[in-house]
Amino acid sequence: MRRTGSTGWTAWVLGGGSILAAAGFAWPFFASALPENAQSAAPVVAFALVPALIVALALTLDGEMYTAKTVALLGVLSAVGAAVRIAGTGVGGVEAVFILLILAGRAYGARFGFLLGLLTIAVSSALWGGFGPWTPFQMFACGWVGAGAALLPRIRSAHIGAARLEIAMLVAYGIVASYLFGLVMNLWFWPFAVGSGTDISYAADATLGENLASFALYTLVTSTLTWDTVRAITTTVGIVLVGPAALAALRRAKLGRPGRAARPPQAEPATPATPATPRSTSLPGGGTRTHPSTAPGAAAAPPTAPHPSARA
Repeated sequence: MRRTGSTGWTAWVLGGGSILAAAGFAWPFFASALPENAQSAAPVVAFALVPALIVALALTLDGEMYTAKTVALLGVLSAVGAAVRIAGTGVGGVEAVFILLILAGRAYGARFGFLLGLLTIAVSSALWGGFGPWTPFQMFACGWVGAGAALLPRIRSAHIGAARLEIAMLVAYGIVASYLFGLVMNLWFWPFAVGSGTDISYAADATLGENLASFALYTLVTSTLTWDTVRAITTTVGIVLVGPAALAALRRAKLGRPGRAARPPQAEPATPATPATPRSTSLPGGGTRTHPSTAPGAAAAPPTAPHPSARA
């Protein structure tokens, strides 16, 4: 029996936390700050996301951590993701960790994918020493990548064509997610990334439309044509090559769900054997004679002792 009320409440709170985090990404469009002041304000915005991260972790653990198998899978996949991310550090845009996040999120659901994205960044940052104001933003962005794969339409047909369609859908999602990841990660530090007075600079006194146009040009020339494109190609190739086998392997390791503990079957006590019942046969002249039951050995068999209950 699923805790539908608890998981529904968890989903609403996680959705609200994600909206607040999105506002943290988009702060340049809502708060006026000069570039020199924006650089000092960025760590404040990052630390403001930490409580949201803690709440998101707690609620996701409450909603998804049902069994020891789930914890084990999450630990193993987080370690694999951290190793893959560290191995790709320094290679511009080659981030194979998106392959893992998308496939695991697709196999195990949005909460698992969201939590896997958070933990993968946290573990890799702890091992690599890459903690900084950017870490909370990366954690949320990767969490969204893993969760989004689970929210894609389900393909229920078992035909081989359906499996290929699902892989094609995940490839398309991986491409879109690669570009969106670069876009949102550029957004939070864009005001102080370049100086003032250029076509791609943030201007505190500019209108929303002018700043949007400047940011679009900035992200196009700094990451969309380079890092994000390489990330999209890497994700596409990885999902095509390992996607079908990895999805099948992940889905074979089904996650447990909360429910009522299974009760062991209770053995019914055996009914004692009924003693042989004589039957009479009339004889000529009013006499009778007695025959035992027709079941062989029924009269001689002792009553069977009741089996102990399974609860004993």
